[in-house]
Amino acid sequence: MATESVTIWHNPRCSKSREALKLLEDEGVEPKVYKYLDEKPTKEQIAELLNMLGLKPCEIMRTKESIYKELGLKDVDDDDKLIEAMVEYPKLIERPIVVKGSNAVIGRPPEKVVEILKG
Repeated sequence: MATESVTIWHNPRCSKSREALKLLEDEGVEPKVYKYLDEKPTKEQIAELLNMLGLKPCEIMRTKESIYKELGLKDVDDDDKLIEAMVEYPKLIERPIVVKGSNAVIGRPPEKVVEILKG
């Protein structure tokens, strides 16, 4: 039986992201590690991710990042503009996010990543 691949949108400098990666490895999963800060995601990748999460762009944004405030994103009600901001400034994307097949979950708390493995 083939197993679905697992990908983690990972920031190695984030303790929650490192914790989620360790939890996956402890479950015997060797995920594909996508360092989205090094290799910026495309608009299409973010839109697909949002679809898998079942969330709107504003729901996966790190609102405490200084760039979020500098760009005045709190007042933006245009999903395309929010996605474009995440493409330009990927540190705005909440982390970690784990993708398995057509499902995704934000790993906050990190234990949530284990739930997607069972689904």
